[in-house]
Amino acid sequence: MMRGWFPCFCLTALAIPGSLYAQDRRTVREPALPRQVCATLAPTSGDATRRLQSAINACPAGSAVRLVAGADQARFVSGPLVMKSGVTLWLDRDAVLAASADPHAHDNGGGRCGTIDSSGKGCRPFLLFQHTNGGGIVGEGLIDGQGGHAMAGRTQSWWQLARRAQQEGGDQNIPRLIQVIGARNIVFYRVTLHDAPNFHVALTDVDGATFWGIRIDTPADARNTDGIDPGGSQDVTIAHSYIRAGDDNIAIKAGRGSPSRYISVVHTHFYWGHGMSIGSETIGGVSDILVRDVTLDGTTSGLRIKSDASRGGLVHQVRFEDICLRNNRMPIDFDTRYDSAAQGMAIPIYRDILLHDVTGGDGDLIVQGYDAAHPLALTLDGVRFGAASHWQVNFATITVGPGGVSPRPPGLSGPDATGARPDCDRRWVPFPTEHDRQNAADAD
Repeated sequence: MMRGWFPCFCLTALAIPGSLYAQDRRTVREPALPRQVCATLAPTSGDATRRLQSAINACPAGSAVRLVAGADQARFVSGPLVMKSGVTLWLDRDAVLAASADPHAHDNGGGRCGTIDSSGKGCRPFLLFQHTNGGGIVGEGLIDGQGGHAMAGRTQSWWQLARRAQQEGGDQNIPRLIQVIGARNIVFYRVTLHDAPNFHVALTDVDGATFWGIRIDTPADARNTDGIDPGGSQDVTIAHSYIRAGDDNIAIKAGRGSPSRYISVVHTHFYWGHGMSIGSETIGGVSDILVRDVTLDGTTSGLRIKSDASRGGLVHQVRFEDICLRNNRMPIDFDTRYDSAAQGMAIPIYRDILLHDVTGGDGDLIVQGYDAAHPLALTLDGVRFGAASHWQVNFATITVGPGGVSPRPPGLSGPDATGARPDCDRRWVPFPTEHDRQNAADAD
């Protein structure tokens, strides 16, 4: 059903502005493990917070605190840690850094962590980078957020609290796994992030971040467990990574602070989750985004842009290229009315959006502009979906490139997608097991 049908279709030869090639402006290469180690720690029984924080504080910039598995155990259990500028946390193979499940350890001073209220800001993140320059988290080890474990002294887990908040109304006070605020030149390399209580990695006002070879692994029903969320940040690259989570696999956001721009997501695989998202906060502006050579296997939405009149802004110069999708309910989900009840004057405007060599199966293909004065401007070039796919188009200007589109949106004349169908079959890969990762590390 197409409510408020207002198509404005244009068939033109594709002319791609140079700005559509915008991406991370840095020259990004595979990171290397640190050469300097200031401290090597093996696990001991009990809480490791003080020992870990002391080692981080004493470590000089340019060096790493290395966590290794001991003879009897591999697990460090810790409360929140604050990272130091230029210091890297290196988790050796088999080493596990586990977040305490005690709400009191994460409380920010108001006694609200582990409760439901109207703000949801009662917890400190497990790992915090604030106004740091350099450093990061690397290694073949694992960071376990213990989101599915019962909170200390409680019968509920963090995830169960989040579901209860959804059912009863209100906001859950639950810690994020990693929060990066006002930082520069941060590197996340090879490490596995597992069972975050809330977001796995949230970036705010970050200038320069590289995620390479990261594995994020959390159940599909773990509420609000986004994979990586760059917010108000620039020059970010996410590459060669594997993400399955209980919410957006990646969500590029921009609140009322800085815009998000010059972001690349390349050579990466998504599994369960809510897709490759932009939004829902876009009021600060999102631009110069490149998503290339990405598979989305079983995400609910595939390529997604979402906002509404309470938090919308300009989203433009976005390029989705060489994308394979399958088993998605909404392979394309571009929606300017994400919350149909939202009110405000922050109208979402999406333009200069390009889909080039995008292949998927059946599903709903949603292209929802805001109104006749704020249409969504989209170019389709070499776009192929299943014959049973269903276009839902409102207030949109669609341009078709020489590669065509199949099936065509209703009312659009022009070429079907021609030429050989891209070989997505060879690109589907199972989520890598720890055995796979160890074999790959041994081969390096």
